[in-house]
Amino acid sequence: MVPPFNGRVVLKGCGEGTGTRKLPAMIEFRSLGSISYPDGLALQNELVELRHLGECGDTVLLLEHEPVYTIGRTRDRSSLRDSGDLPHPVFEINRGGQATYHGPGQLVGYLILDLGLHGRDLHAYLRRIEGLLIDFAAGFGIDADRREGLTGVWVEDRKLASIGVGVRKWVSMHGFGLNVSSDLSGYEAITPCGISGVTMTSLSRECGREITVEEAAREIEPLIREAFAPSALC
Repeated sequence: MVPPFNGRVVLKGCGEGTGTRKLPAMIEFRSLGSISYPDGLALQNELVELRHLGECGDTVLLLEHEPVYTIGRTRDRSSLRDSGDLPHPVFEINRGGQATYHGPGQLVGYLILDLGLHGRDLHAYLRRIEGLLIDFAAGFGIDADRREGLTGVWVEDRKLASIGVGVRKWVSMHGFGLNVSSDLSGYEAITPCGISGVTMTSLSRECGREITVEEAAREIEPLIREAFAPSALC
């Protein structure tokens, strides 16, 4: 992994590129530590453009955000409840879905992938992200699963991870938010994912011990590599 993010988002020349979008030998992982949401979004936009140009390979960003709420582009903003009285800023972004929370103690994974090389099927892409998160939870002894009609990963009726993606010319951005810390108070001011009565949970709560985001990041990296390895595309 690279050193923590230094606040700059200019990445011209990363990876090998000749102006065509070719399959990289390996996904590049960048560990960014804690960064603001605008910096994370700017970095994603930069990488998406570089991926389109073939100047950067598939890249995964692993990070924590300073407290923020995000919501997809939708007229229905009821999941924000009283949007004028929220404790943290709100960003409307180009992903699907209702409001969610990002903050310290949550592992965020942004996947900048050329989906032309990964099946070009958004539903299959979402299921693949869910699958790797389910496998990740199993490594901690947690029996997680999908819920019919709802994107994300669940432990019984408790939501462990949220997923929301955006795509530009078949290059993906955004990804998943995996709750790690037992402190989930950031969700209390919203209706997470627009699901009335939903109970959020975390890796630490389900394991009965505090787990760090750094530990979670180390464990999830090989699962992401495996899920999106060239041999997994067949």
